[in-house]
Amino acid sequence: MLRCLPKYSNISSRRRESSDPHILLWWDRQLRGLSRPLRAAIADEANDMFVSAGSIWELAIKRATGKLSFSRSIVDAASELGFEILPVTGSHAERAGGLPPHHNDPFDRLIIAEAHLEGMVLGTQDRLMRPYGVAMLGLD
Repeated sequence: MLRCLPKYSNISSRRRESSDPHILLWWDRQLRGLSRPLRAAIADEANDMFVSAGSIWELAIKRATGKLSFSRSIVDAASELGFEILPVTGSHAERAGGLPPHHNDPFDRLIIAEAHLEGMVLGTQDRLMRPYGVAMLGLD
């Protein structure tokens, strides 16, 4: 997840964003792969950036199966890049399990649920997430 905005930002201009796991990888490796608004949001230190513990799990699975080459600790990389890890709660899991099947990836459904319940803006470039109605950045 990326840094996300509070749903009601009239109290503060600080944003809280959550990100799709590929955003974390692209921020680390292929900055040009991200949309300009997404790059600007991640670079803005006024924003709080988060990545889901579920996304860390997903990346670790991909690395273990050979689908991802990432030699360092994913947790350490997230921290070094300025991302806080958002724990998965029972409420997140329950909401993710109850979402309509617009997107079949259970990890993506989890970060959608987290962004919704935590009032975050979801940083993603995955258009399949759009039907869930969560505030998103990166689909411009």
